[in-house]
Amino acid sequence: MNEEVKRLLNEQINKELYSSYLYLSMADYYDYNNLDGFANWFYIQAQEEVDHAMLLRRYLLNNGEAIELEAIAKPDLVFNSFKDPLVGAYEHELFVTASINNIYEKAASVKDYRTMQFLDWFIQEQMEEEKNTDELIRKYELYAEESKGLYQLNQEFGARVYAPPTLVLD
Repeated sequence: MNEEVKRLLNEQINKELYSSYLYLSMADYYDYNNLDGFANWFYIQAQEEVDHAMLLRRYLLNNGEAIELEAIAKPDLVFNSFKDPLVGAYEHELFVTASINNIYEKAASVKDYRTMQFLDWFIQEQMEEEKNTDELIRKYELYAEESKGLYQLNQEFGARVYAPPTLVLD
């Protein structure tokens, strides 16, 4: 495997684990403010991000590459309103998409077709993540500025259930 592709994949593991920390901080914010449905949505999102890191880890190991884990940064977003985590999540997903695209671009430049094929799943996943977080903001803006709408959205988000990724590498 190309050294730069390997380095970028290792860095992406860290970014995915950071994403999990970030989403856990959002879940904690909502839990603290008695919005358990919103907290549930972000807790599940945190679980998904750990799964993404594990997929990257397994891919590297399956290709005979060593894993280089780094320290995970503390989330630094400050939330001043119930909308802030939603916007932060959307912006973070745009960042992750750019990172995945960067790895794909590097893999393409060195004709690493196996990594490109592997990353196809992540590219599809990021499209879904961006759509989902954008919808959170739109729903919040449409309904949640009134307490009854906030309550109903909280109920809706509380119904989200965890679904492990469909990509299998073993």
